[in-house]
Amino acid sequence: MLKIEISKRAEKFIRTLPAKQKRQIIGKILDLLTHPEPHDSIRLKGYDLYRRTDIGEYRIIYFVRDSVVLVIFLAGKRNDDDIYKQLKRL
Repeated sequence: MLKIEISKRAEKFIRTLPAKQKRQIIGKILDLLTHPEPHDSIRLKGYDLYRRTDIGEYRIIYFVRDSVVLVIFLAGKRNDDDIYKQLKRL
């Protein structure tokens, strides 16, 4: 059985969202428990461990290690260049 861990940065981002978007993102994250590699997830170029999946205008960056799905980053704009720049800073 997988379990989910959410980084403080991602948790803080979720708290700032309106209720509807918050429910959507939390639902998508919970879906990762049963489907850690959903059909819309893609490996990030240059970051073999990391995968991304989208929900609406939001992007969830995560990786699966052992029996843990670790959500490390959430982005509001689906701009890949910006996401890669922010990942380099982590």
